[in-house]
Amino acid sequence: MADPVTPVDNAGIRWGSATARGVLATTILGSGMAMLDGSVVNVALPRIGDELGASVAGLQWILDGYLLSLASLILIAGALGDRYGRLRVFQIGVVWFAIASLLCGLAPTTELLVAARVLQGIGGALLTPGSLAILQATFAKEDRARAIGAWSGLGGLAAAIGPLLGGVLVQVWSWRLAFFINLPLAVVCIVLARRYVPESCDQLRRHDRPSVLSSALCAIGLAGVTAALVEAKPRGFDDPLVVVSGVAGVLGLVAFVVLQLRSRRPLIPPSIFADRTFALANGLTLVVYAALGGVLMLMVLQLQGSLGYSPMLAGAASLPITFLMLVLSGRSGALAQRIGPRTQLIVGPLLLAAGVLLLRRVVPGASYVGTVLPAVVVFGLGLATVVAPVTATVLAAAPDHLAGVASGVNNAIARTGNLLAVALLPAIAGLSGAAYSDPVALTAGWRDAMWVCAGLLVVGAVLAFGIRGNVLSDAQPRQEHVKF
Repeated sequence: MADPVTPVDNAGIRWGSATARGVLATTILGSGMAMLDGSVVNVALPRIGDELGASVAGLQWILDGYLLSLASLILIAGALGDRYGRLRVFQIGVVWFAIASLLCGLAPTTELLVAARVLQGIGGALLTPGSLAILQATFAKEDRARAIGAWSGLGGLAAAIGPLLGGVLVQVWSWRLAFFINLPLAVVCIVLARRYVPESCDQLRRHDRPSVLSSALCAIGLAGVTAALVEAKPRGFDDPLVVVSGVAGVLGLVAFVVLQLRSRRPLIPPSIFADRTFALANGLTLVVYAALGGVLMLMVLQLQGSLGYSPMLAGAASLPITFLMLVLSGRSGALAQRIGPRTQLIVGPLLLAAGVLLLRRVVPGASYVGTVLPAVVVFGLGLATVVAPVTATVLAAAPDHLAGVASGVNNAIARTGNLLAVALLPAIAGLSGAAYSDPVALTAGWRDAMWVCAGLLVVGAVLAFGIRGNVLSDAQPRQEHVKF
């Protein structure tokens, strides 16, 4: 019989306590495991393609299979955590993710690897929103932004260090180590969770039944649209598979939205989007993470395919991002708590856009110190500036009892941004077939894709102008008026 779900003390745990450190370590390790895997796999893509004989579309599906199930199910995962216990759902996600990682590492073909990645995404969906929801539910209000800043910095460190670690693992033995490494990490995460993390749930929604139909419609919608986008380039827009997938995807998403608007107990309470700051912060998340996903996927391909970097050197190229995220993200969250997040949410995307434009200079013959390094430094400064404030803003703009839903929405939007970037950017840049092994075609596509990413980031900065400046300091009184 499962342990009873009990909410944490209303006062919350305070920064600096042993419990606070344990909760932070658990949530950072859990979400960091999922982030790490994404960036490690990016570096391993060329070797996976060579060993398994995958095309560009096959490589896209290795990334998008994971992102698809993650984005499709992360909403219901957040709601499940709110209803049945955030710690409980988080732990299930960690174990599921570890088992799926083992299957990924053993996969003998591209098709089986994609299937295992889909399963891995389900585990990621269960553990990712739980990380943020646990922080929001357990930390005292005045310490939440600081805790989220530390989570963003150290969790982002996992994503940033992933390329280097992936390169080392690929060169030491095989790309398969990029998946096997999750097994010991998952064991440590479960031990920490059971020792330090208190259980919490939303007492108002605890007895609600999860909406299986809503989740199915969301999954069908995202799967159909993604399949159409990925396969349109190699198959043609008039191919029956592309047409049927696209139509089914659009209809699924429309039906999902209609169901949310009409349901008495929706998976996503529509009133949560009535708050302008919540809506704009999620819009900013979509475009920033779309650009981020495109840059991270294509940069390792460009460095290896066009500039001749080894997997390890391609991963090491992004180390400045790792350092900047580690040093600055916590401070960025604390600064947003003091002065409000709007300034950082405007400046951050603009710095990212500047870094992306500098990355257009990364072409065959370019030096690391003179070309790559300045670009990744500016990019890292932008990332450290925006990640913690936008995450804290989304959670602060939602009522506390919907922390899991708000986190699930924000994570789903972020992963959907990644998903669309991976699906669309290669086609926009003219990359298909084995183009990733042709330096001329890859470089031309890379430069075009960076223009698109920079444009998305500028849109994010424009959206930030409408965000309330006092959302982090004045969240609780406003939350009491949110109904669903």
